[in-house]
Amino acid sequence: MRVGVHLPQTEEGFGADIGAIKEFVQAAESLGYDHVLTSEHVLGPGVRHEPLVLFGYLASVTTTIKFASWIVVLPSRQATLVAKQAAEVDVLSDGRLRLGVGIGSNRVEYEGMGEAFEDRGVRYEEQIDLLRALWTQELVTFEGRWHKITDAGLNPLPIQRPIHIWMGGGPGSSGSISAGLSERALRRIAKVADGWYPAVRPPEVAPIIARLNGYLRDEGRDPSEMGIEGSVTLAGLTPDEWTTQASTWKELGASDLAVSTGGAGFSSPRQHVDALTEFKASVEGVVQWVVASRRRYKVKGSDIMWKADHIGALGRSYANVYGTGNLKRRQSTYRPQVVSRRRSSRPVLLGQLSH
Repeated sequence: MRVGVHLPQTEEGFGADIGAIKEFVQAAESLGYDHVLTSEHVLGPGVRHEPLVLFGYLASVTTTIKFASWIVVLPSRQATLVAKQAAEVDVLSDGRLRLGVGIGSNRVEYEGMGEAFEDRGVRYEEQIDLLRALWTQELVTFEGRWHKITDAGLNPLPIQRPIHIWMGGGPGSSGSISAGLSERALRRIAKVADGWYPAVRPPEVAPIIARLNGYLRDEGRDPSEMGIEGSVTLAGLTPDEWTTQASTWKELGASDLAVSTGGAGFSSPRQHVDALTEFKASVEGVVQWVVASRRRYKVKGSDIMWKADHIGALGRSYANVYGTGNLKRRQSTYRPQVVSRRRSSRPVLLGQLSH
C-alpha cells in the first residue's frame, strides 16, 4: 500500500499559515509518505485552501511527494477550466497530481458557483469524458449535452495523459441520500474512475468493495487495477490499533492508505509530524514505505531530520520516471467520447501502473 497523509489545514497552527503547511508537507515527504490529500470548500466556515492552487505552490517546495485532491466538487466548476488548472499542476509538479472528484451535497456552494445542483450526477460523467479528452489530445472536438469544444485544446498538455481521476461517493457518503443513489454512484465509480475514496471503514466497507468488484467485472475491468484508498484516524486509538486497521485495509485489497492526524487536540505542526513518525514506526511491518525524498528538512521544534538515499520498490511502480518526463500508468479500459479527433504529431506516452 502507498501511504498518504491528510493535510490538517483546519487544525490549530495551520489555517492561513502557509509556512506551517510547507513544513508539514516537507516533513511528510522526508518520512516517506507517498502523497498528501486535501479537501475543499469554496464557500463555508474554516480555512480551506483551494486544492489546485495550493498544489501548485507545494510543487515548488517538494520533489517527490504526490498531490491528491479529496475531493474537488467537479459539477460545481467549469470542466474546461478544471482541465487547464489540473494540467498546469501536473506540469509544475512533473506528473505528481491525482485529481479526486465528487458531486458534493452543498446547495449553497452550487448556487454561489452559478451551477445547477439537481443534475450534477449526470453532468459529472460528461465532465470526466471532457477532462480526459483535453488531457490526451492537442486539439479536441467535443459535443455533449452540457459541453461543446470545436477544434481547440490545452497548451501545455499534462505530463500524465490522462491524469488519474479518483472518485468519492457511494454508500455511506454524505451526498448519498438513498440506497438507490448510493449504488448508482458505485456503478459510476466502476465505469469511469481510476480509484475510489470509500466513505466507510471496515468491517462495513468489505461487502461494498465486493459489490464494486462485481460492477468492475460488468464493465470489463480488472478489479485489481482499481485504486482504493483506506483511511486511519490516529486520534483516540493506540499504535496497536493503528496497525490493526492498516492490516485490515491491506487484506481488503486497498492500494493506498490515508492517515489523518486531526482531532487529537494538537496545537502545533510539530505534534502532527511527531504523530506521523510514530505511525510509520508502528506499521513498519505492514506497509512497504516509499523512500523517495532526497531533500533534507527540519520542522521547527521537532527532532525530525531525515534523508533518503534510495527509492523503494513500490515507489518505482508509481513514481515519476525522471529523465523521460512521463509518469508510468496503466492504459484505461475506456475512452473519452469525442465527435472527431485530429491526429497529433506529439507522442502520448503511456506505461503500466502496478498496484
